[in-house]
Amino acid sequence: MIDVKPTLTRPTMDEAARAEIEGLERRLMEHVRVLGGTIGERNLYRPQALRASADYIRRVWTDQGFVVTEEAYEVAGQSCANLVVEQEGSGRPGEIVLVGAHYDSLIGTPGANDNATGVALLLEMSRAFKHEPLARTVRFVAFVNEEPPYFLTGQMGSSVHARQARRRGENILAMFSLETMGYYSNARGTQRYPFPFGLAYPNTGNFLAVVGNLPSRPLVVDFLRHFMATSDFPVEGVATFEWIPGINWSDHWSFWKEGYPALMLTDTAPYRYPEYHSRFDVPERINPREFARAAHGVIHAVRRLATAP
Repeated sequence: MIDVKPTLTRPTMDEAARAEIEGLERRLMEHVRVLGGTIGERNLYRPQALRASADYIRRVWTDQGFVVTEEAYEVAGQSCANLVVEQEGSGRPGEIVLVGAHYDSLIGTPGANDNATGVALLLEMSRAFKHEPLARTVRFVAFVNEEPPYFLTGQMGSSVHARQARRRGENILAMFSLETMGYYSNARGTQRYPFPFGLAYPNTGNFLAVVGNLPSRPLVVDFLRHFMATSDFPVEGVATFEWIPGINWSDHWSFWKEGYPALMLTDTAPYRYPEYHSRFDVPERINPREFARAAHGVIHAVRRLATAP
């Protein structure tokens, strides 16, 4: 249940990697400031802001050279949509690696960390991959309606997408949910857990968490192996029971329901971040350099998974 972390010698970030991280930090925070600052609260109770967020994501992807597809559906008479772009694989296009992040925020919250950070990484990963030959197809999805009152229901955008993928018989080898990724601290006592994980994991909230259910354990191990081979950023992983609090708290849940292997990549949200689901979840609370270091490792790990034999 816990023993998933490989033993690897971590790399030293050279000058080129440090330059990549510096540029990534600037671009990530530009996205976070737009979504979590300029636009702010965005959900079906603030439909204009939700549309403004979708328009921003669409514009960024269009500028990157992608053709954006809308996956529209109705909730209580209101139209909403997931946004989807794909980079088709050059060798095994029928094998799909899906990367997703929800672009709505909880009612009453600006949602800088939850989840403008996830969307920012989604947009920067697509930018990084756009002109690279990848063996597998990589699909990027901006999901609507992850937050309550739609949370863990069939009205989540990710649930709509996962059900349709299963009906189409799609071979999704891996799904990654980018969820609340921008808060890190080197102070002891800043990390909490649901029992009994505090007995085995560090109490310093300076790491990226990689969270899977038991059937997704091989994917947790693979992701950790690729992340640890390309990044020196602290990382911890778990593959465990879905009933443990926090384990299924994002869009990966929708893919578990359809039998796909899926992981949540997160700073652990309420188990670390003091402003989680509050009006104080603003861009100024993000740790830009640590966020960029974590994001850099995620981009390289997903790239390796998309090209691995």
